[in-house]
Amino acid sequence: MAKSHETTSRKPPGLRLFKGAKALRNYQTLVLVLTFLAYTCFHMTRKITSIVKSELDPQTKVGSAWGRLHTRNSLNIGWSPFNTADGSTLLGEIDVAFLAVYSLGMFFAGHLGDRMDLRIVLTIGMISTAIFTALFGAGYWLNIHNFYYFLVFQMIAGLFQSSGWPSVVAVVGNWFGKSKRGLIMGIWNAHTSIGNISGSLLAASLLKFGWGWSFAIPSIIMALAGLVVFFFLPVSPDVMEIDIDDGEVNSDKDTAKEPLLEPGQEVKHKAIGFLEAWRILELHRLLSASSSPSWLHTPSCTGYLFTSAIHLLATSTSLMRWLAACQQSSMLEVCWEESLPVISLIA
Repeated sequence: MAKSHETTSRKPPGLRLFKGAKALRNYQTLVLVLTFLAYTCFHMTRKITSIVKSELDPQTKVGSAWGRLHTRNSLNIGWSPFNTADGSTLLGEIDVAFLAVYSLGMFFAGHLGDRMDLRIVLTIGMISTAIFTALFGAGYWLNIHNFYYFLVFQMIAGLFQSSGWPSVVAVVGNWFGKSKRGLIMGIWNAHTSIGNISGSLLAASLLKFGWGWSFAIPSIIMALAGLVVFFFLPVSPDVMEIDIDDGEVNSDKDTAKEPLLEPGQEVKHKAIGFLEAWRILELHRLLSASSSPSWLHTPSCTGYLFTSAIHLLATSTSLMRWLAACQQSSMLEVCWEESLPVISLIA
């Protein structure tokens, strides 16, 4: 009885009225649509700053054509403190701070999603992202010219942005088995491109009314989408009291013939944590390296991460130098021809 009450309390409020609805495919479709909408909104609000940069700092060259729809006909006087000689540097610091907080938040958001209702985590992340994105744009109406105002709110928005990806991936994984997960994820992952495109179009079209509106309207859309997620997103089949053995969620239901534990048998050992698993992996690697030549071994996870980071840093630096050179060149065709070897090297 207690379990039934707990399951009912975790049901989305909008779906509690449909007690007789047990069709698995209906819920799967609903989950795909809502998670698609949710992460599209995350990318939509994330794209705004790259479009508005040209309004904040006239010296910033917008790489996207959408960002030039309005700026080509505007006076382009900029917004203090970004319209100074250090404007591009200040905008770059905001981007770096956003990405740094976003990266750190991904780790904690995953752990938080394992311990809380994913629907609540996703709703809080969406509405909070909308609030702090709107507060960034509120500097337009409040006539704020303090750099740290924009920096702090962008960092907080990045923190809540990090709750999006772990939550939507976990929810989709709960509803689809391994046999179809690749196909589903391939189609569903289009939300990234659609979010970027819609965010660019919407932000660019609103620039003529003032750059603050480019933050306000997408934030309102995201907040409304967050409410829809709260009322209608089922996080797992168990919450909706659907027997996964009767559907397609558990594609490996016939693989386990016997229970792992006998009735009444207790677990004597606790599960190891991340650090313990890392120590075991490193110990195994060291023992293997001492018994055979080193060239026979596959590089460790640390090596892959280190080399990938160095490669990303090198290519990004080369690309930024090339873009800076092209911005300063008055002959775009000459710059393009001379930079082809650099682009080929990066690719």
